[in-house]
Amino acid sequence: MPEEYEDPCIFCDIVAGRREAHKIHEDNLTICILDINPLSKGHCLVIPKRHVPWWHELTDEENASLFMVAGIVARKMMHSLHPDFVCMYARGRRIPHTHIFLVPTCSGDVLDRFFNALELFQESTQKLADLRAEESMQDAAELIRSAGTE
Repeated sequence: MPEEYEDPCIFCDIVAGRREAHKIHEDNLTICILDINPLSKGHCLVIPKRHVPWWHELTDEENASLFMVAGIVARKMMHSLHPDFVCMYARGRRIPHTHIFLVPTCSGDVLDRFFNALELFQESTQKLADLRAEESMQDAAELIRSAGTE
């Protein structure tokens, strides 16, 4: 169950049963609900039951549960909604409780157009293009590899 925090958290309230939600699936560590502001029909949020602001701070068991539930629900979406694919991305910035967006997406819809535009932007500027240079890639890889986790 969620830990106590000074600021109210809508996801902790849902986990504790203090707020209503359209539950899709859950296990002992994770819950999946429909997003109240969907980007497409069936847009879901996969949420750890413990209040954790950043996904990389989840325990290994929580991480495994989060992605297992995401996989189960994505397969259910593919079977029932027939999208071209299910877009997945992690959030936690606006609502500081880790959550994964699962968005059934079809070619040309709003999310597909957004990511296509983002990819074009990513490929277009010189500063971002410089990040693809082998020296820059090696530098970034070495910085991340050699960093501690504490």
